[in-house]
Amino acid sequence: MSGIYIHIPFCKQACHYCDFHFSTSMKKKDEMVLALAKEIVMRKKEFEKEVVETIYFGGGTPSVLTTDEINFLINTIYENYKIVENPEITLEANPDDLSSERILALSKSPINRLSIGIQSFFEEDLKMMNRAHNSAEAIKCLEEATQYFDNISLDLIYGIPGLTDEMWQQNIETALSFGIPHISSYALTVEPKTALKKLIDTGKIAEPQDEVASNHFMILVETLQKNDFIHYELSNFGKEGYFSKNNSAYWLGKKYIGIGPSAHSYDGEKRGWNIANNSLYLKSIQGDILPIETEILSKSDRYNEYIMTGLRTIWGVSLERIEKEFGFDYLNYLQKQMQKFLDDELVFIENNILKPTSKGKFLTDGIASDLFYLNLEE
Repeated sequence: MSGIYIHIPFCKQACHYCDFHFSTSMKKKDEMVLALAKEIVMRKKEFEKEVVETIYFGGGTPSVLTTDEINFLINTIYENYKIVENPEITLEANPDDLSSERILALSKSPINRLSIGIQSFFEEDLKMMNRAHNSAEAIKCLEEATQYFDNISLDLIYGIPGLTDEMWQQNIETALSFGIPHISSYALTVEPKTALKKLIDTGKIAEPQDEVASNHFMILVETLQKNDFIHYELSNFGKEGYFSKNNSAYWLGKKYIGIGPSAHSYDGEKRGWNIANNSLYLKSIQGDILPIETEILSKSDRYNEYIMTGLRTIWGVSLERIEKEFGFDYLNYLQKQMQKFLDDELVFIENNILKPTSKGKFLTDGIASDLFYLNLEE
């Protein structure tokens, strides 16, 4: 099974923390939709032997597209690829785009999963992050969406300067009050060249504190587990039967095609990425040229990716797979490197699977980097 990701490179306004590729100008939106459809057709040979299980509209803000435009792209995929009987088709959406009429229209489309960018239910947080919606819109869209969609995920951000433990707990409880079956939650990070970085550097906003983020993370994990959520990936929590099939496929190393500017692709041996420039992307596609660069992954690259994704998920890192797929030298290296984390009770081994402990989960990325194989001959 494989997936198709479609990057919609438009947003109404720029969130202060975001470093994804997008444009706030909608002038080329119509052109872009046609180009996305054309790229879908141009790349169908890559998936001749594959069956598509997931279609994911990400961005940017995919909900700036009309429902007709979304249906047009989905129909183009159906016309050119083999699709499972009931694929997971996800649309990332912002609350300000989810009016009652829009939710109803989407419910009649092939979209069967919404991923809603709430981030916070507090007005001051939304203003600080420069979100396009307000708290009232966040509440209203969830009241409406839950009437028409069973499979809904929402995003929450923790570690926001000024967000107390009590406020963070209230954010989580508000989300739970709608019966949402999936929550994705991320620490506020300061990326270079973002408005947030500039605001922090000029002293207009306090810098996020790791200790606060760590505490918020533990509150999140504890609260959601009490409410029957499974912490199946570092930043993702789902009830039984509601894990994101799209994201799980990434973490389990399945193949996917990325359509649109800046979108990434993976076929098991090489990784590709489209040019992150709307005008150059359009010019290339209109000239029948795929604007993609690729790299063949070395054994060390594939090992490191498996370590990173495996440690972040409930599936962990299989020591048996390490030896079978990468060889004894890699297994021996991993066993030596992980010993200090075993001693510090940050990881444990169960049924020959390496996993982080509760204490180690927030430190997963740092642990993984220490387990990476950096200087091996290929």
